[in-house]
Amino acid sequence: MKTYIAEIPKHIWEMLTPAKHWLPELRNWDVLRADIIAGITVALVLVPQVMAYAQLAGLPAYTGLYAAFVAPIIAAIFGSSRQLHNGPVAVISLMTASALASLQLDPSQLIGYAALLALMVGVIQMGLGFMRLGFLVDFLSHPVISGFTNAAAIVIGSLQLGKLLGVEQPSDQQFLATLRDILLAVPTQAHGPTMAMGLGSLAMIFALKRWAPKLPSIVITVIFATIISWVAGYQATGGAVVGVVPTGLPDFALPTGWTHIPNLLLPAMTIALLSFVEAFSIAKAVASKTRQRISADQEMIGKGLANIATGFTQGYPVSGSFSRTAVNFDAGARTGFAAIVSGLLVAITLLFLTPMLYFLPLSTLAAVIMAAVFALIQFEPFKHAWKVNPHDGFVALVVFAITLWMAPHLEYGIFVGVGLSIAFYLYRTMQPHVAELACDEDNVLRDAALFGLKTSHTLAMYRYDGDLYFANAGYLEKTLLNAVADKPHLRVLILDLEAVDQIDATGEEMLANLASGLHQANIAFYICRPKFKLLDAIKRSGLHDRIGEDSIFSKRKNAIQAAVERFPGMVDVSHLMTYQPDGNAVIDSFPSRAQH
Repeated sequence: MKTYIAEIPKHIWEMLTPAKHWLPELRNWDVLRADIIAGITVALVLVPQVMAYAQLAGLPAYTGLYAAFVAPIIAAIFGSSRQLHNGPVAVISLMTASALASLQLDPSQLIGYAALLALMVGVIQMGLGFMRLGFLVDFLSHPVISGFTNAAAIVIGSLQLGKLLGVEQPSDQQFLATLRDILLAVPTQAHGPTMAMGLGSLAMIFALKRWAPKLPSIVITVIFATIISWVAGYQATGGAVVGVVPTGLPDFALPTGWTHIPNLLLPAMTIALLSFVEAFSIAKAVASKTRQRISADQEMIGKGLANIATGFTQGYPVSGSFSRTAVNFDAGARTGFAAIVSGLLVAITLLFLTPMLYFLPLSTLAAVIMAAVFALIQFEPFKHAWKVNPHDGFVALVVFAITLWMAPHLEYGIFVGVGLSIAFYLYRTMQPHVAELACDEDNVLRDAALFGLKTSHTLAMYRYDGDLYFANAGYLEKTLLNAVADKPHLRVLILDLEAVDQIDATGEEMLANLASGLHQANIAFYICRPKFKLLDAIKRSGLHDRIGEDSIFSKRKNAIQAAVERFPGMVDVSHLMTYQPDGNAVIDSFPSRAQH
C-alpha cells in the first residue's frame, strides 16, 4: 500500500488531502466548539432552504436533503475554503429544472436524471481541477456575473408567485409568458388559504430580519407555519404541503438515463463553470477577511467530488451558498468541520425527524426562496461598471436582458455575455496607444502630440502600449508607416516595446516586415527595452539575428547614442535630451516611467 501511495505524484497527493492542514486544529477545544456551534446554526437554515430549492428544481423536497447531506461533507474535506458551505442553491436549482425540462421526462424519471446531471457536472469539475484549468472561469467577467445574477434572482423569485398565491404554474417554457399567465390567473384562481400562508410567511421572514436580525428567521417561520398548517387543517382546505418524506439515508445507486448524456452535456458544462464561479467568488470574499489561502483548482476538485457523491446518492447539482456561508462565517466557523457537522445533522433529520416535515406548506417554501434571492438583486454594480468602462456596463445590461428573455434557459445569457466580453476586449486591444515621444521641461519622456512637444524630422522614438498579436499587429505597422511617410527626411526610427508582454507569430512577422521595409528605405530601425519574454521569442524565431544585435537596446539612451554615432551630425536628437542649467543638451538617463 505504501508503495502505491509513493507512486502518486506529489501535487496530486496534495490535491487529494487538503483537509490535513486543518484537521490537527480540532485538537483545540475552542476551535472544535466553534465549529460545532457554527455547524448547528447552519443546519437550522439548511434544512428548510434546501427543501425549497429542490422544489425549485422541479424535484421532490427530500432530494434537497439528500444533496445537503453528502455535499457539504465532501466539499469541506476536499475543498480549500474553510468556511464555504456547499449544497443546493437557487440559481443552480433553476438551471437544473431547465436542463431536465428540455428532456420532456416523466415525473418518475426526474430524480434519476437529476442525479446523472450532478455526476456529469462533478466529472467535468474534477477534470478541470486536476488539469489545473481553474483559470477558465476568468472568462466569466464581473459584468457578466452581475447581469446574470440579477436576472436569475428576478426569475427565481417571480416563478415562486404561483406557489405563493396558490395559482397553477403554467408549463410555458418562456419566463415572461409564464409570469404573464400567472398574473392573469390570480383574480380567478388564487387560493385564499395558500395566499394567507405564503404572504404571511414572507412577511414574517422579513419582519424577523428587520426587527430581530440575530434570530434564525427562516427556521422560526418554517416551524410556525408547519404548526399552523397542522393545527388549522391547512391541507384539508386545499393547501399544498410537503407530504411524506422518506425516512432514512439515500441509497447509494448508479444514476439512470445514460442515453441522454449528449443532451445534458452542454447544460452540465454550463452548470459546472457557473456553479464554480459562484462558489469561488464567495470563497474569495471570505478569504479576504480570514487571510486564508484558497486555490481555484482545489475548489474545483472539491466541488467535483461533492457533485459526484451527490450523483450517487440521488441528489442533484450543488454549489457554494452565499447565505449559508455568511451564516457559517458569522457563527464563528474555524475549519471545514463546521460543514461536516451540518451535513451530519441533515442525516439525523433524514433518519429521525422526517415525520415533522409532513405539514410544511409549499407556499412557505416558496416564501423562503423569495426571501433568499431578494438579497441577490443589486443594481448598483451596473452603474459602477458603466462608470469604469461603458463597455462593461453595456455587457451587464445585455446579459441581464437576455437572461430574462430566454429564462428558464439561463445559460444563453452567459454565452452572450462571454461572447460580448471577448469581442469588446479584442476591440479595445486592436488599436493600442502609439505615442511619439519627446522630452519635456521636467526631463520626462511624454506623448509629444498630447503635450504639444517638439519632435524631429530625422529621428523619431515611438512607444507602443500593448501586447503585439494578430488583432493589432497591422494597426501598429500602419501607424508607423504613416509616420515614416510624414517624415521624408527620417534616418532613424526607435520603437520602445517595454509594454509588450506577449507576441504571437503575426506580431513577429510584422516586425520582420517593418525592419525589412525600413532597411530598404535606408532608415535605421532600433528596438529598445524589450522584456525577456519578447526578446526570447524573437531569438527563437531568428528575427533577433536579422535585425541585428547592434539594433536592440536595453535602454533608450543607448539607442539614441547609437543613432548619433552612426549618423554624426545628421540626426536631430534635441527633443529626446535632458537639459542642463547652462542650456547645453546632453544624452542622459531617462526616467523609466514613460508617461502619456
